[in-house]
Amino acid sequence: MIVEVIAVGTELLLGQTVNTNAAQIGSRLADAGLEHQYSTVVGDDHDRMVAAIRLALSRADALVITGGVGPTQDDITREAICSATQRELLFSEEYADRLRRWWAARGREMPDSNLKQAQYPAGADLLDNPKGTAPAIQLEHEGKLIFALPGVPAELEILLDQHVLPVLQDRSGEGVVLSRVIRTYGQSESLVAEILADVFERSGNPSMAFLASSGEIKIRLTAHAPTEEEAEALVAPFEAAVRERMGSLVFGIDDETIENIVLGLARNNEWTVATAESATGGMVASRITAVPGASKVFRGAIVAYHEDVKRMSLGVADALIEEHGVVSEPVAIAMADGAARALEADVAIAVTGSAGPETLEQAAGTMVIAVHTPERTMARTVRLPGDRERVRTYTTTGALHLARLAMTGEWWSGKPRSGRWV
Repeated sequence: MIVEVIAVGTELLLGQTVNTNAAQIGSRLADAGLEHQYSTVVGDDHDRMVAAIRLALSRADALVITGGVGPTQDDITREAICSATQRELLFSEEYADRLRRWWAARGREMPDSNLKQAQYPAGADLLDNPKGTAPAIQLEHEGKLIFALPGVPAELEILLDQHVLPVLQDRSGEGVVLSRVIRTYGQSESLVAEILADVFERSGNPSMAFLASSGEIKIRLTAHAPTEEEAEALVAPFEAAVRERMGSLVFGIDDETIENIVLGLARNNEWTVATAESATGGMVASRITAVPGASKVFRGAIVAYHEDVKRMSLGVADALIEEHGVVSEPVAIAMADGAARALEADVAIAVTGSAGPETLEQAAGTMVIAVHTPERTMARTVRLPGDRERVRTYTTTGALHLARLAMTGEWWSGKPRSGRWV
């Protein structure tokens, strides 16, 4: 079954809102083994929406529309579906009563405009939305399925899971699609593609794709098969080949993040973790503490932005700063050691640097990362391109990866089992 997605909203075209819904729907369709060939963004314009719906129905078996089913004047998805399918717009008194009860239960008077959400194309079913007032719409038109979902991500997700995907899977009667994402760090996308060139040439089912994100390179293997077991069997030899080629550049699979990996290593070793940050201003600590359960191993963070704070809170010696400068490996090592001491942590990650755009001692983009472990403390200087936020983001990711290498005893002074560290 081929499914097409239309995301509705002028704010998406203007870049005022990121189109996360299309990504979410695309990912879930792939997980469900449904083919997804086109995804369209269209503004809040009736005629353009009608044209987009008709085009989608001409080349897909099912259409998922997100957005435009709210109560305001610019929510015109229902009207566009009626025009595209030449159906009458009807009104559900039953759903209108539900809306009134919803508002009354919260001690509020319902605006009359909300009654617009009780409208629906003739022949459609209104699907209950447990997280909001806008119902989803399900309509079969000339053998094609049309779903219209709210644009609020939390509402879309639950309606997708409870209604849309089960119906589409039941209708398709097709096999499964299995995706395995192998996460790597330490090499560029182009070099990863070169290392795996002959593996890529042998791929087909499963297919292979390379995805770059904040310094990490993901290798996605996607297999189509009648059953999940058969799909796993197709993926397994390719995953083994990737792991053998990439060696210790591989740090996780699927949804495993580097912060989860670092915390897992700390738990396994019964170590505590702390950070000392200058240029990144707490970004490393923020990534770590975003993980549920981080408090079991994370001791705390020191944001020592000014050199005086480095001296006072971390015990960095004046002579060290005067001799080497703040943006230096000796100072980063002293920061890591100082954080471990001050926060009584077994592992401490320290960052200092010149994120830009101004040049401070070193050229903009010069960043220094140090990691203290019970074994030793080491530092690494990296030079990153891009604007200030890109430099800070990539440094944060790099700091977590270097912490992983330090905690596993591999560090980063030598070559990994395959390739080389950047």
